[in-house]
Formats: sequence, C-alpha cells, structure tokens
Amino acid sequence: MTSLDKPTEDTQAEDARAEDARAVTEAALFEAFGGVRGMVETVLPGLLFVTIFTINKDLHWSAIAALAVSVVLVVVRLAMRDTVKHAFSGVFGVAFGVVFAMMTGNAKDFYLPGMLYTLGLALAYIVTTLCGVPLIGLILGPVFKENLSWRTRNPGRKKAYAKASWAWGLILLAKCAILFPLYWWANTAQLGWVLVALKIPPFLLAVWLTWVFLAKAPAPIDVFAEMEAAEKAEEERKAALAAESGEGATAVESGETSGGRHRK
Repeated sequence: MTSLDKPTEDTQAEDARAEDARAVTEAALFEAFGGVRGMVETVLPGLLFVTIFTINKDLHWSAIAALAVSVVLVVVRLAMRDTVKHAFSGVFGVAFGVVFAMMTGNAKDFYLPGMLYTLGLALAYIVTTLCGVPLIGLILGPVFKENLSWRTRNPGRKKAYAKASWAWGLILLAKCAILFPLYWWANTAQLGWVLVALKIPPFLLAVWLTWVFLAKAPAPIDVFAEMEAAEKAEEERKAALAAESGEGATAVESGETSGGRHRK
C-alpha cells in the first residue's frame, strides 16, 4: 500500500458513512411524515371539498364527501394492515372542519380548525426550540432510536434539530400569514384553492431543510442498542458470578471431602 492509498480509502469510507447517514435520514423522514401516501391523504379531503363547493355551492354535500373520503382512506389502511396515524389525523381534521362549518353555516369555517392547528404547530416549533427542546427532535428522536439522547450527549445533533424546528416554525408562520387574511377577505372557493395549493410545497420545503440539517449532523446515538448491550453485559456478569460461585462451592466440597478422608 502506498502512502496515497490510505487517504483514498479513508475518504471512500467517510463518503460511504455519509451516504449511509443520508439514507437513514431519508428513511426516517419518510416514516415520520408519511411519504407520498401521507401527503395524498392530507390533500385529498380538502381538494374534494373545494371542488364540489366550487361546482354546486352546497356546504352539506361538500362536507359529507370530504368526510367520506377520509373514512375510506382509514378503512383502506386498516384493510392493508398499515399504519393509520396519518389517515386518522386526516379524519379528525376533516371532522372538526365539518362540525365548525355546520355549526356556523359558513363554508369557510371548514378550513378554520386546520388553520388554527397550523398556527399552533408553528408556535410549538418556535417555543420548544427557545426552551432548548426542539419539537422536531421530540418527533424524530424515537424514529432514529435515539430518544432524547441528543439533548445532553449529542450537541451537534441538538443544534441540527434546533435549525430544523426553526425552519418548520417560520415556514408554517409564513403559510398562516397568507391564509388568515384570505379567511377574512376571500370567498370560500378562493381560500380553498389557495389552501390546497399551499398544502404540499411548504411541507416539502420544511422536510428538505430538515434533511439538509440532519444529513450534516453527527450520527444519532442508538440508545436501544446501548440498552441491549448493557442488558447482555449484565447477564454475562451474573453468569460469570454464578460460575465462580459454583466453582467455589465445588472447591469447598472437595476440601471437606479430602479433610474427612484424611481424618479417617
């Protein structure tokens, strides 16, 4: 091996580790936020509501259709034995929107619970980051099998989570700054189409920025693997102590037997 070979091999190993880290980050983000299917389940009920309302201006049929498609998405998930958290969140969101709209008789109120949720989520990202516990870290920590180890044991990763949480908070606040004025000034169809248009792009931007920050961050500490290793070490220690105790007891018994024979 020449003197130039080792740096090349080291560089290749570093590139491989970086690629693995990016792949793990992509998989974790895909799992946490539902991927393409989760986005479809998020957009479809609102899209159906605004389409039907734009055509016939009928609040009841628009609301029933949106709620029905949300329930169908959950049933499909259950039939496929897939995770239903994203579909269920969609059902609850649509149900709250239907209740608000039916109570007030104002079709625009169908969107109000989701808008308030977006505003609350934006503030949660910002406030938790200011408190030193970035919300995105609380969401992704279990997915990366690191739980809260990043808070005290992995400062570089905590910094990345803080940056990502700031990105989510500011992006969602910008979205709210567009939607809430439209809630007061625009009609239902205009608000609905703008809201549908703003469902995916801000989300993708926030996910992409999260990926960028985490791909450059230190690798997560697998606390589950550490716990398993600690349990295994404890079992081995107990087994060793038991073996030593057994050997000691055998030695004592041998000594007593030899002493008895000697006395005879």
